[in-house]
Amino acid sequence: MREEMYTPREKSVVAKDVSYTLPNGEVLFEKVELAINKGDRIALVGKNGTGKSTLMKILVGEIKPSSGSVDKANVAYVDQLDEGVDERTNRSLMEYIGSVTEDWWLVQLHYEKMFGQEIPELTRNLMELSGGEYMRLKLAVATYKQPEILLLDEPTNHLDVESIEWLEEWIKGYEAPLLMTSHDREFMNRIVNRIVDVSGKSLVNYTGNYDYYEKESVIRREQLLSSHKKQQDMLAKEEEFIARFAARASHAAQVQSRVKKLDKIDRIEIPAEEQVMHFNFSVAPRSGDDVVSLKDLSKVWVTDDGREKPVFSGITGMVRRLEKVAVTGVNGAGKSTLLKVITGQTEATSGEAVIGASVKMGYFSQHSLEVLNPNNTIFEEVFSKVPDPSIGFVRNLLGAFLFSGDDVEKKISVLSGGEKSRVVLATLLATPLNFLVLDEPTNHLDIKSREVLLTALQEFEGTLMIVSHDRFFLRALVNRVFEVDHGQVRIYDGTYDEYRERRN
Repeated sequence: MREEMYTPREKSVVAKDVSYTLPNGEVLFEKVELAINKGDRIALVGKNGTGKSTLMKILVGEIKPSSGSVDKANVAYVDQLDEGVDERTNRSLMEYIGSVTEDWWLVQLHYEKMFGQEIPELTRNLMELSGGEYMRLKLAVATYKQPEILLLDEPTNHLDVESIEWLEEWIKGYEAPLLMTSHDREFMNRIVNRIVDVSGKSLVNYTGNYDYYEKESVIRREQLLSSHKKQQDMLAKEEEFIARFAARASHAAQVQSRVKKLDKIDRIEIPAEEQVMHFNFSVAPRSGDDVVSLKDLSKVWVTDDGREKPVFSGITGMVRRLEKVAVTGVNGAGKSTLLKVITGQTEATSGEAVIGASVKMGYFSQHSLEVLNPNNTIFEEVFSKVPDPSIGFVRNLLGAFLFSGDDVEKKISVLSGGEKSRVVLATLLATPLNFLVLDEPTNHLDIKSREVLLTALQEFEGTLMIVSHDRFFLRALVNRVFEVDHGQVRIYDGTYDEYRERRN
């Protein structure tokens, strides 16, 4: 089946001497080269803003490079799977497919061949599709013309764990070379055989998965620092000789020779070390042993047309002090709704969620990003939410979240999703808490920031409930699991790995 889709070539895409400068004059990369070859599974990595998505759009032809060329074959590009964007608003599957091709029936046949199942009803609204269904549709639309290379930009965004695992298996069986960006460490470790680090205006290749890249990049930086020091010592000696003998006619030839030699030397540049968040939660007063008590809890949403939509019912359980609880389940199962009931964001239909004695709760959700005041600066937003604030305290707090200098005067309205997440997390730090409820806190964070947050949560001396689709994050953190499934909640004591084993 898949052999018909792809005829391998030794090199599918080659970028030659490609440079790109932003309208504000910032150079993202300078004279870089990238070859994508038969069998490649490549991940572009680097902190947010280094140009990973821009480079992908250059390769696919959506953006023209400032200089250089791209020798590309038939390339398919699947952009980020964002929720609520224009392409998913009030459009049917037929309208979406029709915006790309008139051969909608070819897409339909291709979908059924690729995934072994019928395409969802073409009259359905895109907003009704799950993340997994929507990803299948985007893949079918992108690949029905049998591309020689597939580009995926953050393919696991808004997918639940089951859909991520399905996507992993599908990619492993896909014949064409692959280039992707991702902030999901485990996804990359399972998929890729090559890492390209986008940093310092250049591309650095590593043959291996993300774990290999992480270790090897440290070794390479140490080697670069050593080479840089040796070069600086050599340059200092040559420049000392030139300065000493420049005025002596007897040494004129030697001086000129050394000047020419220095002009030809490629100077080793040390890329700036990547900044990462660094913080610790304030010590909170001790809560009671029973943090949350759930008694026969039920929730039913009422839709705009008056219909009732049951979410879950009959939930009974207890969250105890110092537990770190993962709330799992497929998208739409009711994970976020359960957290909203516990935090008082919405009322239960029946039953109760009782918060224990001396519990000081903090809540993070993707909705938290929306309630930030877009007209405030970063400083004003955090200052307004800190009890008994001082300018020095707020500036130090923001510095821990990588907002320093003039950055704190940026308006909330111009921030990226990752920057907004850091602002909300900073406000959580402002008050001593002993119970954190976090709904997808890593969604917009890069890998380094995720790992710093993970370390802080591991050291957090309080109770935690968290929804996350980052398996590496959950594996390293939780000691209990509440699984929301078909309106019920099953409780598993033990680590995330133990939960997965028992569930399977």
